[in-house]
Amino acid sequence: MSSKENIALMQRFGMANQLAEIALNAVEQTHSIDLGRARPEEDVQEAYLPQFDDSVRGEAAEMSRHYEMFYCLEKTIRNLISDTMKASEGVSWWDSARVPARLKSEVETRIQRETDSAVTLRSDEPIDYTTFGELGELIKSNWDLFGSIFSNSSARAVERVLANLNVLRGPIAHCSRLAGDEVVRLELSVRDWFRLMA
Repeated sequence: MSSKENIALMQRFGMANQLAEIALNAVEQTHSIDLGRARPEEDVQEAYLPQFDDSVRGEAAEMSRHYEMFYCLEKTIRNLISDTMKASEGVSWWDSARVPARLKSEVETRIQRETDSAVTLRSDEPIDYTTFGELGELIKSNWDLFGSIFSNSSARAVERVLANLNVLRGPIAHCSRLAGDEVVRLELSVRDWFRLMA
């Protein structure tokens, strides 16, 4: 088994574990039980959360499932790209010709904007400053590396699934409620993503 195949297997294993955690969270929430996996609530939550309207808190709890799913998916996609590029180009893969110059420039601007705002930088890794859409561009422009990971698919199929996920990401990331049809679409798109990697 090649190192690329090993990396792909490890990534699928990690994604499966993250999905299992999400499923366990849903079981706890649906059945109002504690499986002993939860972290203790922070004092800020105990002090301020009860001050918010119950309907807003209920909506937030409902949307947290979708946020958690998307967070895990997006982080895993970033790791997949980073690990695959490192295997090909080494640890300085971001500086290679495989990353489009326009994307490097955009990321540098975002890092500088965050530096100038005097907040703690989100990451030391440039890929963490890319948009979700740009992740799809990285995969598509390096299909010679990613094609073996998505061996049962095409670059166009991966691009389509990522585009669907990118549309669904907006309401999740910007505190809007997902309509019932969009919840189904999210679930189908996540399934599509894993099917592409099978």
